[in-house]
Amino acid sequence: MAIQQGATNTFKVGMPNGDFDFGTDTFKIALYTASASIGPDTTAYTTDGEVVATGYTAGGETLTVSQAPTIGNQTGNATAYLSFSNVSWTSALTARGALIYKSGGSNPTVCVLDFGSDKTSTTTFTVQFPAVTSTAAIIRIS
Repeated sequence: MAIQQGATNTFKVGMPNGDFDFGTDTFKIALYTASASIGPDTTAYTTDGEVVATGYTAGGETLTVSQAPTIGNQTGNATAYLSFSNVSWTSALTARGALIYKSGGSNPTVCVLDFGSDKTSTTTFTVQFPAVTSTAAIIRIS
């Protein structure tokens, strides 16, 4: 399947069921190589295709919610959005994509990120999230 970007089906069903709380739950981001097979049907964090490198720990890094779910100043059929602070690994590594998931329980998935190509660092690898707006935030629900 390769890496397919987007919200996972687990997240789409879990949100209205109350399975995700961006105020209290812990979320993590794990990095993956081009050999990974992750996408909308990925239900839980997996080590298959995860980056293996000195300075990288399986399971990835804990994310900090930088914008709790909000609709901002919109009216009518508004878009809800949320985001995370950028996250870095101080190591040389190559990654093709990432998986954001809720840490704990069955480690349910939120979304898959496809970097478009292999990204390589020689000192620090940073995942930089887009602007925190209703049209650009990493997670938007409309």
